[in-house]
Amino acid sequence: MELNQLTIHELQNRLRAGEATALEIVQALFKRIETVESRLKAYISLMKEDAFEGAIRADEAIKKGDINPLTGIPIALKDIYCTKGVRTTCGSRILHNYIPPYNATVVEKLQQAGAIFTGKTNMDEFAMGSSTETSFFGATRNPWDPERIPGGSSGGSAVAVAADECIAALGSDTGGSIRQPAALCGVVGMKPTYGRVSRFGLIAFASSLDQIGPFTKDVEDCAIIMNCIAGYDPKESTSVPADVPDYRDFLSRDIKGWTIGVPKEYFIEGIDPEVEQAVRQAIKVVEGLGAKTRDVSLPRTKYCLAVYYIVAPAEASSNLARYDGIKYGYRTPDSLDLLDMYKKSRSDGFGAEVKRRIMLGTYALSSGYYDAYYKKASQVRALIKQDFDEVFRTCDIILTPTTPTPAFKLGEKTDDPLQMYLSDILTISANLAGIPGISVPCGFSGSGLPIGLQFLASHFEEGKLMQIASAYEKNANLEKRRPHL
Repeated sequence: MELNQLTIHELQNRLRAGEATALEIVQALFKRIETVESRLKAYISLMKEDAFEGAIRADEAIKKGDINPLTGIPIALKDIYCTKGVRTTCGSRILHNYIPPYNATVVEKLQQAGAIFTGKTNMDEFAMGSSTETSFFGATRNPWDPERIPGGSSGGSAVAVAADECIAALGSDTGGSIRQPAALCGVVGMKPTYGRVSRFGLIAFASSLDQIGPFTKDVEDCAIIMNCIAGYDPKESTSVPADVPDYRDFLSRDIKGWTIGVPKEYFIEGIDPEVEQAVRQAIKVVEGLGAKTRDVSLPRTKYCLAVYYIVAPAEASSNLARYDGIKYGYRTPDSLDLLDMYKKSRSDGFGAEVKRRIMLGTYALSSGYYDAYYKKASQVRALIKQDFDEVFRTCDIILTPTTPTPAFKLGEKTDDPLQMYLSDILTISANLAGIPGISVPCGFSGSGLPIGLQFLASHFEEGKLMQIASAYEKNANLEKRRPHL
């Protein structure tokens, strides 16, 4: 296997044994990027010079025995994190020339762990989308079938990992934006508990829902990344000062005696039969490992989509008010006065989906409608969380499909926003409740498209997710496939 195809832990072993150098790893990655990137558009900006300089420093550190958890490991960053001196666009014209003066906390933590950054990955504009088609910089394509979407909004990160254009990547998940593209691209993707990973330096979409997490090639790599990025950050007001275990400790534990809840509401009308079949087979695997499954109910699931598309646009409306063409970002060159400049800068700078959500959110927050929409949605959101709390009193884990279908064709749903929104119907509940979730591959459709399996756990139980995801991964006996590009 080529170096760029290996996992973090496999590369760590080679680096420590002197069987590979960080420079060789970076060279292999950028050779791969040069070969496939023009067909996939996983990246918005490459950091090639920084990566090669970082590799040289990593090799020097390894020779001295100064090895950190990610020393010499190339990682891609969703273009939603501030990176000092490196363009950060959020996939939008309005930030096409923005260069932050500081790093996001997760970027600092990865740097301290020794990571090398390959570049900033493509994404739906301001993370608003389910297909990575709303990016100002063009759509990203699924490496399993370049005529299909990779999922969104973190599609570029998922594709970069699946196509071996990086070893691991970070994304953000507001309503499924890590788990959904992970499922559609056949990689592992985790959304941690809200407050487990600092959002400082993450460009906000919906502040009560956004969470940062990893894309990796297997569950062990997910544990390694989580060890590096999780933890309290005094710079971030919603960061929780909870102890962070060593997630790798959970990888060798069994799940014998566990109770797995299977919610009937997640096997919805219209779910693809091949997806349901793959997930039902996964249930048999976990039962074979000594866990027992039981049918459970999350009765307010039917309200999740409506609640999400009130809460998220309302918070987006507030967060995106700062982009006015004055302080930074895009400013129209042609305006009559200050008000005209505001209007034209925002009209030209934002894409159609972002403008749609700003208008929806502004309406929901407007005088006379706040109580009927945002307040009511917040109340139902609390009830959705109660549903999960009730199930977790009797179950260790909840098991569901990650997405209702495999990846759909590019352009198939761009003219029907409601159908696009339904792509996230199985993932948004975890964001509303603030609980952690992980998607792992569980098979392929008849046409060779990946299918994802989702595990959900109670707050700050990421270790349990690692435990069951690792046990499933080791025992599912899935066919090993790679995208053919």
